[in-house]
Amino acid sequence: MRLQIKNIRIVDPSSQNKDLIGDIFIENGRIVPKFSNNADRVISGEGKIAVPGLIDVHAHLREPGQEMKETIYTGTHSAAKGGITTVFCMPNTDPVIDSASVVEFIFHKARKEGFVNVFPVGCATKGSQGVELSEIGLLKKAGIIAISDDGLPVSNSRIMRCILEYSKMFELPVISHSEDKELSKNGVMNEGENSSILGLRGIPKQAEEVMISRDIMLAELTGAYLHIAHVSTAGSVDLIRQAKKRDVKVTAETCPHYFTLTDDDVKVYDANTKINPPLREKEDVDAIKKGLADGTIDCIATDHAPHTQEEKNKEFDLAPFGIIGFETLLSLVLNELVDTSVLSFYEAISKMTSNPAKIFNLESRGTLREGSIADITIIDTEYSYEFEKSRIVSKSKNSPFIGRQFKGGVVMTIVGGNIVWSL
Repeated sequence: MRLQIKNIRIVDPSSQNKDLIGDIFIENGRIVPKFSNNADRVISGEGKIAVPGLIDVHAHLREPGQEMKETIYTGTHSAAKGGITTVFCMPNTDPVIDSASVVEFIFHKARKEGFVNVFPVGCATKGSQGVELSEIGLLKKAGIIAISDDGLPVSNSRIMRCILEYSKMFELPVISHSEDKELSKNGVMNEGENSSILGLRGIPKQAEEVMISRDIMLAELTGAYLHIAHVSTAGSVDLIRQAKKRDVKVTAETCPHYFTLTDDDVKVYDANTKINPPLREKEDVDAIKKGLADGTIDCIATDHAPHTQEEKNKEFDLAPFGIIGFETLLSLVLNELVDTSVLSFYEAISKMTSNPAKIFNLESRGTLREGSIADITIIDTEYSYEFEKSRIVSKSKNSPFIGRQFKGGVVMTIVGGNIVWSL
């Protein structure tokens, strides 16, 4: 099908550095210069913005094994509503993604039922147990995009060094879940004044920072590529900033909740504010914003972590960590970063498109260049809405942003030239 998006502002932070009013022509799933004949469908882009399809490098789709929380069908539908055209699914499924057969299952389900592109992240160690390396070569051949034991940090430094060494052989980034489990043990929120007032066990910032420091040193030792997940503290931002100055091969991501909420939001004992790493303090939020602005933090990801209502309705201590994030990603970025002049619109979009594509070697994605795959997100910055529970597409509804008013959001998502969601 030939699709024409007419008279739209085109913002492309990839190598084109493009920001102009024009038309986009799509044929056979790719962006082309122009049609020789008329389009099969013309979409008016008046007053709207077209950007490369958003890439979420950190999410949990739960399938296989935890389909009561999310499935590839519901999760990718939710992602499409959020303007996300590519999702990296983390390996802590059941069974975990430590074999080619699980990778193949996910690809099959995504092709059959998915709304957007899905790329599995493979386990760094067998069973995510941190003891023995996975068959990384076979996982790479099956199609994984990176390796990680996300959800379970690799506590053994020798094993982590081996993971980094092997990752170089297969040219795979290592995504680090940086948490010292002995320091965070039994904690449920940020350790500080609020945890003392609320009588909840705290997780010190050093639980994150100690492991980030170790992993940076090991990346420096091995020369491997390290990507640090869900950065939440000021100290972590500074460690990454200093490592980049030393030319360590390190990149980092944060999530919208870490530049939007603080541990003050836990005071209502809402389990939808229970996240790992936990919500931190205002000084950390400010440091995250500064790290995004100066390029220390390269990507914005969701860490979409669905849980059932029954799980989240437990008392705070017993509820699981995690919130959903696909459907609020773009609006939070616009409202918290762009509207407050922390980032320009152009810079913000790069954190969710061209930067992830470059870091994870996604050719023909994260760009609107001619010849590239037609993954496109169309945005209306004037669109106002309330984030209502009844309209959430994800199978789970565990979000602290329910009831929030937003200005600016996704009005259409195109994947491979096909419209997979529209307002």
